[in-house]
Amino acid sequence: MNDMKQQSFSMPLPEPVMFVLDRLYAAGYTAYCVGGCVRDSLMGKVPSDYDVTTSARPDEMKSVFSGERVVETGLKHGTLTVVRDKMNIEITTYRIDGDYGDCRHPESVTFTDRLSDDLCRRDFTVNAMAYSPRDGLVDLYGGQADIRARVIRCVGRAEERFSEDGLRILRALRFSSVLGFTPDEDCAAAVYRLTPLLSKISRERIYAELTKLIRGRNAVAIMRDFAPVIAFSLGTDETAVKNAADSYEKDSGTPSAVMRYALLLSDCDTKTGE
Repeated sequence: MNDMKQQSFSMPLPEPVMFVLDRLYAAGYTAYCVGGCVRDSLMGKVPSDYDVTTSARPDEMKSVFSGERVVETGLKHGTLTVVRDKMNIEITTYRIDGDYGDCRHPESVTFTDRLSDDLCRRDFTVNAMAYSPRDGLVDLYGGQADIRARVIRCVGRAEERFSEDGLRILRALRFSSVLGFTPDEDCAAAVYRLTPLLSKISRERIYAELTKLIRGRNAVAIMRDFAPVIAFSLGTDETAVKNAADSYEKDSGTPSAVMRYALLLSDCDTKTGE
C-alpha cells in the first residue's frame, strides 16, 4: 500500500455536496467524497450520486445537520443521509468492518478516526479513492493506475474480499462490463473459485447486478469469459449464457434490459425451476 498522501486533482462538486463538506469542516471534522463518484470524475463522467465519509460519529453528524432534512439511513452502521435541493448525500463515519458471518454483511462495525482504515475495507481499487477540496485526491491502492489500465482489481487479496461478501463476485463482473474493464488475474481466479458463494446471495441482489452487467459495454466479453459464473447465478447452463452473448454482439441498438433478459432466458433450462 502507498503512503497516505494527497495527489493533484480537482473534482467539481455540486452545491449540496459542498454544503455537507463545509458543515463538517466547520464543526472540526474531516470529510471526503468517496467511492464511485471519485472514480467517475477521474474518468471524465458526471457522477449520478455522491457519498461522503467523515470522522464525525453518528450522533455528531446528527448535531452538525440539525435543522436540515435528514434520513437516518443506518445510524447503527454510521450512515446518515442529508437531503438538499432534491439531492441525497449519504454520509458514513470512517469505520472498520467486523466478521462477515453470512458472506454478505459485517456482524459489527467499529468507528475510527482514520480515513485509511475506511478505505482498506472497500472492494476494488477504483472504488477505494477519496477526495476533499481541502486535501485533494487520496489514492492508497493504485486506483488511478487501474483506471488507466482498465483493470478491476481487489483491495488486498481477492479471495478475502469475496469471502467477506459473495455479491462482490458479481460486482467485479458488473463493473468490468459497465466500465469496459477486465478483472485482473487474481480477481478472475477468485471469481471462479468462489462462485458457490453466490448461492448465499438473495435473488433480488443478483438480479440487480445482472441487470447492469448485461447492459454494459463489455457485456459480450464478460459473459463469454465468465459464462459458468453467470450461469450459476441464474441456475442454468453456460451454453445459454454464451448463446445470449452471441445475440448481444449482433445487437447494434441501445441495450434494453428487457430484450437482453428475453434473449438470455429464451433457451435457459433453469435448475431452480424459478
